[in-house]
Amino acid sequence: MLMLPAPAHADEHDWATASDIGRDVLVVTALGLPAVQGDWQGTKQAAYSLGASFVVTTGLKLVIEEERPDGSNDESFPSGHTSASFAAAATLHKRYGWKVGVPAHIVASFVGVARVKADKHFAHDVIAGAAIGEVSGWLLTSRKNDKVQWLPWGDAHGGGVTVAMKF
Repeated sequence: MLMLPAPAHADEHDWATASDIGRDVLVVTALGLPAVQGDWQGTKQAAYSLGASFVVTTGLKLVIEEERPDGSNDESFPSGHTSASFAAAATLHKRYGWKVGVPAHIVASFVGVARVKADKHFAHDVIAGAAIGEVSGWLLTSRKNDKVQWLPWGDAHGGGVTVAMKF
């Protein structure tokens, strides 16, 4: 008997569920990982980052009334799932380094793609949400080990990374 793989089909509901799970896993990890380690400063910083991204995202949704692609309401811009996911990922990355941060950013990116596939957001909603989350995570979190710190920067003429080392 010959068996061939069939492509999986996910509908909008499946993508929405996947984005809910991805966001929830990141938020719980950003708050829980420091708590499990007794790093209460890290838990507080994660809460601040998530709270700031929520406030900014909610404020923009109230001011900018953009209809969702599925027509369900006018709260499309920016993506709250994506802003929360990237706030959590950026907090984890800055606090614990790239070994935690890169997988967290992969999950956050998946959440953004899933929101578009779920027909809940346009690409620009997701990009704005990612920027809000990333900025709140980087600005409101400090490294657990402060011997090496790096800060991405950018302006109208370019960008880069500033690195500071403590000996």
